[in-house]
Amino acid sequence: MKLRKLQKEDMEGMLEWMSDSDIRQNFRFGTDRLDEKKILQFIENAEIMPIEGNSVHYAIADKESDEYLGTISLKEVSTVNKNAEYAISLRKKAQGKGIASKATKEILRLAFEEFKFERIYLNVFSNNFRAIKLYEKCGFTFEGEFRNHLLVEDEYRSLKWYSILSCEYQALCKNGFNI
Repeated sequence: MKLRKLQKEDMEGMLEWMSDSDIRQNFRFGTDRLDEKKILQFIENAEIMPIEGNSVHYAIADKESDEYLGTISLKEVSTVNKNAEYAISLRKKAQGKGIASKATKEILRLAFEEFKFERIYLNVFSNNFRAIKLYEKCGFTFEGEFRNHLLVEDEYRSLKWYSILSCEYQALCKNGFNI
């Protein structure tokens, strides 16, 4: 597994996970409005270095074949406050193989060691137990729950909020938190 800049060849893999109903059920936005033109525009505009108010997006790719496996992001970057929101999505074929954990550890390394951020945070639907297990395994701390916070497809959904601080990441590294 490696992180790299998104490429136009990744579009097909992106469309695959975006149209997968099992994956989409864990997102609050509808991906059905995305088409090839919008995805290519997203890829072309994807940054890999933090800029105030923007997001960074990396392809998660197979180390040997360079095949696109998913996308991992730091969104809503605040270079002033040194924080960003974490997000990840994997194609179904990449799930259950430890790839999400490795990619998360690598994006945290970039965030804290390269970009010098103080805090990375995320929110997740309260019933997305698989994702919550990943986040806790990777060192994120539960901060609280926004109950019935979002109306998604005529159903209220609750969000759990997690974060990891630079000092917590450094402590994990001292205790063998490696990729």
